[in-house]
Amino acid sequence: MKKAGTSTPDAVPDTGTAGRHPAQQGAAGDGRTRQLVARLLLEQGPITAAAVAEELGLSPAAVRRHLDVLVVEGEAWTRESSRRGRRGRGRPAKQFLLTEQGRARFGHAYDDLAASALRFLAEQSGQEAVRSFAERRMAALVAHHREALDSGRNPGERAEVLADALTREGYAASTRSVGAGEQLCQHHCPVAHVAADFPQLCEAETEAFAEVLGTHVQRLATIANGDAACTTHIPRPGARDRSETDPTPAGSVPTDQGETDEIPDGRESV
Repeated sequence: MKKAGTSTPDAVPDTGTAGRHPAQQGAAGDGRTRQLVARLLLEQGPITAAAVAEELGLSPAAVRRHLDVLVVEGEAWTRESSRRGRRGRGRPAKQFLLTEQGRARFGHAYDDLAASALRFLAEQSGQEAVRSFAERRMAALVAHHREALDSGRNPGERAEVLADALTREGYAASTRSVGAGEQLCQHHCPVAHVAADFPQLCEAETEAFAEVLGTHVQRLATIANGDAACTTHIPRPGARDRSETDPTPAGSVPTDQGETDEIPDGRESV
């Protein structure tokens, strides 16, 4: 018996596909099936690929293809299932869960609620109370991943761990080497609309990054300000920091040669 809120792909109405090229029809079908897979993760996650396949009446290979896409796009992440209650040998099966970005597929009204709550907090207790809230929020996020973050031996390694932690929190983050350091890019921000009115959220995030990475960082762009990604520059150990004596123009990253790697409007791809 199927669980409430889920249905097999055959039960999904095929609307608007008449007259389409076969490739377009296939893409539309993939989208509907992937939505069903994502909904099952929402309703029953953590859940294994085999359980998803059985629930939806799909082949394991088809389910894994859709799950892989969700993971690559930052909408799902995996963990090993608990050994408790398992029998037999072999590695534990992977379980799949939605990230906050994945949950956004199904819509919510959290932005308006959060913005209203912060406005009320500012009116009642002042802007400093909003900043304290923002700092506590980031401290809780960091604490959740502290052990993994502390495992990095240098800012570059910790940046990679931080990107993975942020992705699990719905930020679709990645890193790359640029100029005199690393560049951390968050391609999605679950609180972007709220942060547009309350920059304290971005400020607290930047300070938290500096704390966990153990170095000064420079925020170059934010989604809240209309940029394509939230971009943070992390200087390489030993690199000359020119932020005080020779400020780098906004949207650029300092390099060892005294030049700049342009990042127009935060659109540097990662």
